[in-house]
Parts: sequence; C-alpha cells; structure tokens
Amino acid sequence: MRSNIFRKLVFLTILVNFLPQLYAEDKRIIPLDIYLIIDGSTALNASKNDAVAWINEQLVDRILANGDKITVWNAGNNAKVIYSDSISGGNPEAKNALKEKLAALETGARTADFSGALREILPRVSQTPQDRLAYTVLITASAEGLEPALNGSAQNLLRWFRSEKYERWQVLVVAPDIGKKVQQKAQSYMSSIR
Repeated sequence: MRSNIFRKLVFLTILVNFLPQLYAEDKRIIPLDIYLIIDGSTALNASKNDAVAWINEQLVDRILANGDKITVWNAGNNAKVIYSDSISGGNPEAKNALKEKLAALETGARTADFSGALREILPRVSQTPQDRLAYTVLITASAEGLEPALNGSAQNLLRWFRSEKYERWQVLVVAPDIGKKVQQKAQSYMSSIR
C-alpha cells in the first residue's frame, strides 16, 4: 500500500515538474511531434478565422521550436494531410508556409472525419522515438464529428488531455504517449534512490 502511494506521489511530482517545461519557450529541450487535426466541416465556417488565429498564436508562434515536426490534417468528409514539415534552424519560412496553409483551410465539408485522422496518427505515435514527445491537437466545432473518435479505436489517444472552450469551437490537446513516458521516468527515479 505504501509503495503504491509512493509511486503515485513520484508520478505526480514528475508530471507537475515536466509539463510546464513544454510551455516555457526558452527552456524546452524535448522536441515535439505535433499532430494537428482541424475540423473541416461547415460547423467551423463562422469561427475559422478565430481558430486559425489561436493556432498561429498559441501553437505556431509560441510552442513550435527548432527540431519540432508538425503534421496537419483537414478533417473534412475524409481526413487528409494538408501540411507536414519540420522546424529547423530558426527558419521562419516553415512557420510562414504553415500559416498560409491554415489561412487557406477549407471548411465546407458535411462531416468532420476525426476518426480517420486519428487512425493515421496511431501508428505514428507508436513509432515516436524515446527522446521526443507526441501531441495531438484537435480543433473542433462539431461535437457530432468528435463523438465517433471518442468511442472508436482511437479513444486511447485521448486519455491524457486538456481542453479549452471558446464561443463556437474548442481545442483538445492530447499527449497520447505521455503516460508511458512519465511512468518510465518515475521507475527510473525510484530505481536510482534504492
């Protein structure tokens, strides 16, 4: 019983100390593989500009750093990759190209295929090297489009997440593999103090 409590305490300590580093622009040294899925249905039409502005400010300008990789899906009737690149050498061209792609995002589909995008992400996440973290960011205005993804085979991806709600859309930030990595760090720490 005591060892179980100790493990949980170590786990929470590592989690509390580790996650804030992801938002510290000048401190983060762990490269990210970011998988961005954007609602391509008509539900996002009215707030597309607000959502894209948020993505540019919070993700592209604030989070993306040298060595990070980003892949963007338009989750329309059939999810498809619309952008994929690495950020290297502080070159602003990759970020500008991404911003242009986001500005041109089509949002006229009848449905939002989040499940299709998540199916493509699952194998990518499982192949993420130990020295990188994988994050999935979903931008949605359609709860109906998101529901099949929450109930389908990709629900494991959505285990660790935080959500931000805006007037007509919301963001889910998902760290699909972080549980395993935090557990490994906790076990490593526990082994070192014995």
